[in-house]
Amino acid sequence: MEPTESLFRDIVEISPFPVYVCTGNNMIISVANNATLKAWDRDASVIGKPFFEALPELEDQPFLGYLQGVYRTGKPFHSDAERADLLVGGKMQTFYYKFTYQPMFDAEGKVYGVAAFNTDVTELERARQAVEESEMTLYNLVRQAPVGICIIRAEDLMIEVVNDSYLKLVGKRRKDMENHSIWEAIPEAAQLYAPIMNNVISSGVAFSAREHEVFLIRNGEPEIVFIDFVYEPVLHFDGTINTIMIIAIEVTDKVVARRNIEDVEERGRLAIEAAEIGTFDLDMNTDTLVTSDRFNSIFGFTTAVSRKKLAGTFHVEDQELRIRAHEAALKSGYLFYEARVIHPDDSVHWIRSQAKVYYDNDDKPKRMLGTVLDITEFKRLQQQKDDFISVASHELKTPMTSLKASIQILDKLIKNNSNPEKVSVFIEKANTSLTKMHHLIESLLNVSKITAGQLALNKTHFKADEMISESCDHILLNGDHSLELTGDTDVELFADRSKIEQVVINLVNNAIKYAPLSYKIIIDVRRQRRSVKISVQDFGEGIAYDKIPHLFERYYRVDSTGLQYSGLGLGLYISAEIIERHNGKIGVNSEAGKGSTFWFTLPVS
Repeated sequence: MEPTESLFRDIVEISPFPVYVCTGNNMIISVANNATLKAWDRDASVIGKPFFEALPELEDQPFLGYLQGVYRTGKPFHSDAERADLLVGGKMQTFYYKFTYQPMFDAEGKVYGVAAFNTDVTELERARQAVEESEMTLYNLVRQAPVGICIIRAEDLMIEVVNDSYLKLVGKRRKDMENHSIWEAIPEAAQLYAPIMNNVISSGVAFSAREHEVFLIRNGEPEIVFIDFVYEPVLHFDGTINTIMIIAIEVTDKVVARRNIEDVEERGRLAIEAAEIGTFDLDMNTDTLVTSDRFNSIFGFTTAVSRKKLAGTFHVEDQELRIRAHEAALKSGYLFYEARVIHPDDSVHWIRSQAKVYYDNDDKPKRMLGTVLDITEFKRLQQQKDDFISVASHELKTPMTSLKASIQILDKLIKNNSNPEKVSVFIEKANTSLTKMHHLIESLLNVSKITAGQLALNKTHFKADEMISESCDHILLNGDHSLELTGDTDVELFADRSKIEQVVINLVNNAIKYAPLSYKIIIDVRRQRRSVKISVQDFGEGIAYDKIPHLFERYYRVDSTGLQYSGLGLGLYISAEIIERHNGKIGVNSEAGKGSTFWFTLPVS
């Protein structure tokens, strides 16, 4: 054996990697080191045998072909992680090798054999395959996830993986997302969210958002959507940020539904506030009462007070009514009563309380939810209406009684054909009664028209002084009062003359009625910048300050002296409505004991 060949064999034997040599066309194994024999699970008896005879399990594998190819061509052959199925330990097992097949030349330059150098990479390959399987599993999970997932490469923001849910969420096609950077694919979101993603990449801190309002171009259409999402940094084995995972889910329907509910609740709250309704929630097990600010105010308090203290505010005559109403509510499930309460300032107020009782599974009352309304003004108006009916009945009964008496007397006079002068007197009395009834009924009809919105205006041009003089002729004819007309009396008005006359007559009649000892009445006309002001002044007792705000209300009748005045209490109300229809204003300046001045304005044409 040549020293060179001996040296080669020594090197092969001490090599920790499998090395063997095959020679001749039949690929006779002429050299195989211990590492090779161990890998093949063979002993030295395979040396000198053809490759297939030594390793018959490799018959259907490509290795003999690789060896023969190198032998025939004289060109080396390299392989990366080639699979080899070997009979080891009595069963077929799979291994992976990187190998190099190198031709061996004799002194004449001819190939006489092939040297095989092998590296066992089985563990590395299995680890790689495990990673690939994990990646594939992850990829499949991402693809099938019900939430939107998009995985982005941190270095250049290129989209590596995007699932169908994410495509649906952003309204984009797969071809417009894959192999594009995230902001190329979704440019409309870049201005707001690119800085956030850049901060996640630089800081390594995830960013999460709930119900973010996001503008997107989805399927070519601009939309505002609400999204819960996370920008989650994914670390490489060396601690650097490898990718950014976006996990997103659309919550538009949930947000819209909640906001609709909130809108309904807000409208309900505003309606309750607008109606000035107080609300309360009573826990019937603990007797704990939760009240609104308006509830507290209705009972005269600025803050919540105990239920016991609230009960003590009820009028002594209504205490029993309240107790019976609550007892009935436990049986019927509904509470309703109207009662009086006394405020800390001793003022009396009417309230209306309504509530519903809720029961537990054992049918025991557990909760009462309800409202309280201040109906003091309603009760006052109700009382005014009752008073008005009484007054109207009395006012109509008086002229009717007089008319009936006059007709009865006339009937006797006519039948007896006596005293023609008395006939004329009683006819005049009958006409006076009819006229009074006519005015009363006309007032009622005017109120009806006002309520129905049917008080039509027929505007014309006329002189103020002429209108006032004609409307006040009846005052001058009686001779008991003097009228003084002052100011810009020749001013021209554009209004419904008959209705303005009605207003003037009402104001003058009021001056006579409520100031019977004041024989002088001043009617003043003043031209203002954009209107004309007409005032009726008397020098009577005046009107108490607390009554002035109610003068123009329907059915209101001033009775500050204890005297009873005729009329329905409609004159000032009708006058106010007429002036309002003319886009004017009406009011009064008065002080008890110093007379009154009623006035109204009309816009100039």
